[in-house]
Amino acid sequence: MIDTLITEFDKGLRTVFAQARSVRPHPGEALVDPLLTEDERAEAAALMRVNHCGEICAQALYQGQAIMSRDETSRRALEQAAREETEHLAWTEKRIAELGGRKSLLNPLWYGGSLAIGLLAGAFGDRWNLGFLAETERQVEAHLSSHLDRLPAGDERSRAIVAQMKDDEVSHARTAEGLGAHPLPEPVKIGMKLASRVMTTLAHRL
Repeated sequence: MIDTLITEFDKGLRTVFAQARSVRPHPGEALVDPLLTEDERAEAAALMRVNHCGEICAQALYQGQAIMSRDETSRRALEQAAREETEHLAWTEKRIAELGGRKSLLNPLWYGGSLAIGLLAGAFGDRWNLGFLAETERQVEAHLSSHLDRLPAGDERSRAIVAQMKDDEVSHARTAEGLGAHPLPEPVKIGMKLASRVMTTLAHRL
């Protein structure tokens, strides 16, 4: 039990404070970095900061859900999603630096809150756990689609990252559905959207 607590605590520290690494190549890495105006660069950096913050939350959610999962197949699906989200962390972190931006100052807060939500979701059983995973990914997919509309048209490097992230989220949702995800009640979906809106609004500025 103590070993598990230490391992999970270490995961949290590495997610929030360590530099993430990616096994896959960074999307758009071969593309030429565009000449952006100061305002365009600032907005792109802010949007990528929001995306990075979302990946911090995803790591914590999946960690909490995996801890509570009773089914080995569900746990593996959550852990696989978390590994791909770690790559998203690496991609967005690097792009933020390239754009001259910074990561959210509230990342430790987002991580702690998301971990608690993941633990709570997992406590209701694996089908609900998978349902929460599927709905999270669907909402993130919609969020990333909106960022493709908002990013500067010439910023192909940022757009390539967001597009690949979007494809991965769709895959995670389909995996959860294939494993028997239980559809969430509408009030829960609305609550998730409201919580996401608070996070994205604050992360865009802080």
